[in-house]
Amino acid sequence: MNSRVGIIIGSVVGVIVLFIVSIVGAYNGLVDRETRVDQSVADLEVQLQRRFDLIPNLVSAVEGALEQERDIIDSVTEARTRYAGATSSNDRLDAAANLEGALSRLLVVVENYPQVASLQNVRDLQVQLEGTENRVAQARRTYNESASEFNRSIRRFPRAIVASMFGFEKRDLFEAQSGADQAPDVDLNPDE
Repeated sequence: MNSRVGIIIGSVVGVIVLFIVSIVGAYNGLVDRETRVDQSVADLEVQLQRRFDLIPNLVSAVEGALEQERDIIDSVTEARTRYAGATSSNDRLDAAANLEGALSRLLVVVENYPQVASLQNVRDLQVQLEGTENRVAQARRTYNESASEFNRSIRRFPRAIVASMFGFEKRDLFEAQSGADQAPDVDLNPDE
C-alpha cells in the first residue's frame, strides 16, 4: 500500500512539475516574441528618425526655388513638428504616416520643377530619402511579421492562458494610411 501511495504522490508531483515547466516555457516564448516586436518597433523608429532628420535639408534646398509652393513646404514642416512631438510609438507611427504624405507631395513638386530637380544637393537628398523610404518599408514589414507572430502565439492554446495570466496584449499592425494607394495631387498652376 505504501508503494501505491508513493506512485500516486510521484505522479501528482510529476504532473505539477510538467505543468510548471510548460507554463515557464510558454511564458519565456511569449517574452521572446514580445521582445522581437519591441525591437522591430525600435528599428522602424530609427528609420523614421533618419527620414525625419533628412527632411529639413530637403526643405531648405527646395524652399528658395519654390517659394510659390509654400503651402506644401509648410505641410511638410507641420507634419515633421507633429512627429517630433509624438510621445508614444503609436503616435509616432501615425505622425510618420502624415509626414510621408506631405513628403510625397513635396517630391512630386520637385520632380515637376526641372530647375529644382537639377540641383545637386536636391538630387543627393532625393537619393538619400529614397534609400530611407526603402529601409522604412523593410522595417514596417519586419515589424508586421514579428507582431503577427506574437499575436498568433498569444491566441493559441495553451499560450493564450499564459498570455492572459501575465497580461500579454495584442499588438497593432502597421497599416497604410487611407488613400496611400493614390498618387498625391499637386496643382502647379494655382492661377488657372
